[in-house]
Amino acid sequence: MALEQLSDVVQKCQAVQDDKYSPEDYDVFNTAGRTCIEEGHSAQVLSILVDEKNQAMVKCMGWNLLDPLVQVMLKQEVKNRPHCQAILKHLLKVCSPKELLVGLLEQVEEAPVELLVSAFLLLLKPLKEVLMRLGERKASSLGMVLSTLLEQVAKLPTPRSREQEADDFHPLCHCCTSLMAFVRPFVDEARASLAGPREETPSQAERGGGGGGGRGRPNKEDELRVELLKFCMKSLSEPLLQVQLQDSDPLAVSPLREFALDVLSSLTAIGESLPGLVSHPVLRKRRAEGFLEEEVRYPKESLASLAHLLFVHHVAIDTFPAVYSPIFMLRCNMEHINLLLSRTEEHCIHKGQELYEKSLVTVVDGSVSVNELEIKTFTSVPQNLVKIMTLCPAHHLRTKGLKLLQLSIDKFDVEAKYKFFECMLKVSSHSGVEGYIIKNIRSQIDFSLKPGNENDWFLGAHLMPLLRQVLVLPDGPETDLLQNLDRLMESLNLLRYLVLRDKVTQNQTGVWTELTHLEERFMRPLRVGLNMSRAHYEMELQRTMAGHKGKVKGDSMLSVAVGDEQLPHMTSESQIQALHSALHTFDMMESVLVRVEEVVQESS
Repeated sequence: MALEQLSDVVQKCQAVQDDKYSPEDYDVFNTAGRTCIEEGHSAQVLSILVDEKNQAMVKCMGWNLLDPLVQVMLKQEVKNRPHCQAILKHLLKVCSPKELLVGLLEQVEEAPVELLVSAFLLLLKPLKEVLMRLGERKASSLGMVLSTLLEQVAKLPTPRSREQEADDFHPLCHCCTSLMAFVRPFVDEARASLAGPREETPSQAERGGGGGGGRGRPNKEDELRVELLKFCMKSLSEPLLQVQLQDSDPLAVSPLREFALDVLSSLTAIGESLPGLVSHPVLRKRRAEGFLEEEVRYPKESLASLAHLLFVHHVAIDTFPAVYSPIFMLRCNMEHINLLLSRTEEHCIHKGQELYEKSLVTVVDGSVSVNELEIKTFTSVPQNLVKIMTLCPAHHLRTKGLKLLQLSIDKFDVEAKYKFFECMLKVSSHSGVEGYIIKNIRSQIDFSLKPGNENDWFLGAHLMPLLRQVLVLPDGPETDLLQNLDRLMESLNLLRYLVLRDKVTQNQTGVWTELTHLEERFMRPLRVGLNMSRAHYEMELQRTMAGHKGKVKGDSMLSVAVGDEQLPHMTSESQIQALHSALHTFDMMESVLVRVEEVVQESS
């Protein structure tokens, strides 16, 4: 029945002049053609479509058969597949390339999840053929195709191990490999359109490197390079920022590493400078000319991914000049690192930490000057590390954050360390972090007191403002001593160290000159705070123990308030243990305070 309807409408359309087919003709052709293909009559449909008398009709209507053709081909029906392939091949030659492009992209976008990879791989070749038919008009259409394909790639799961990545049939790896084969002819065309090879010196890279724009009025070649640039930038963001490349192994095949290398090679081929792109956030001298604003043309997220590939995985690193100083490269990477560390996704934080470590290890200890702190990222990156150390649920990222914080401190020179400590104490609201900074301050003072290490920042007059910032109770005697335990213990340990190490007759640190103020602002309020806190907790302990004696075992859930703080519900045994622990903490604080008071009294 459907085959008869198709034959009838074809015969009717043969007599139509100037391709003025009626809407009814379109509907019958589409419905009957679809049914014939779905019912297995693809051989008869093929004979009708290739008939010379029907070419005008096929040119106008044939592209509507793409949907049933693709659906049958995706079902892997061996019997009908050859005829369907032949029909598709004929349609690609005869029909309007614009209509074919729309129809093919619809098939890519509408593919169900279980057939996404099959549809992706099936339609790459037809899409390439259609784009080639567009000739010089293909640039914008190529951009649309590449954007659609990358959106499909972004839906695929990422490999979690070297074995998965090495599997030729892993969906993401397979699609990425095929996608680069699809893009390569267009990259070659863009490369050929450039006016010969251009060698770039480091000084040119610092002025902004290559770039597809800047050749006057945009032409077709410029448009092609812009679309390829957008593809590369989007690929750097997804999937390359999302996946974790495995460690380099000369004997192992890594499709994702090859994909990354192809993307970076494509950037170079279309006239972009990898050094210029990486240093882009610092130099701020590149001007994006043509059709896109700079932030759109060079997305920060993509540039961060590029820096990670270059310096962590050494992808295409042989194209990167070795003349840049480690401090210059650290400065270039800081904005990339800051962006990655400010994200909440664990894979982004991990990559930010990797890039920061790689950027720091080549820098000589004590060589980063205070001038670098004028660059905002040199303080915002450590602050992001602190957020990770205190808030991130992943233990390995918290541990790595602490390691990197210390590594970054080690790279500062003496003045920069002083300013950095000063800044971190001002912005921090976490006792543990403040305690860690104070411990570093003590280490710097100890270093400065050793012969040959004297400096103006951790001895004498400059040290006093920093000590005043450290040796203080935030809320006077009412300060919550347990909440501020880490900071207070490190502060007490620092003060004990100073009065023991720096004799009153030498007074290199100036602590003895400042002692009266320290007693008024820190030691006496702390003594009062300890007495108040101990009284509170001893009274609560007596009340809890009295209540515990009157309770039947197993029915002893209590709620205890210390001051205005309601402690969590727990058994009376646990409450008593917690209160004993708090009192022990106060004893520990007091023992250090008493020792300081004894040394001061002995030295008076």
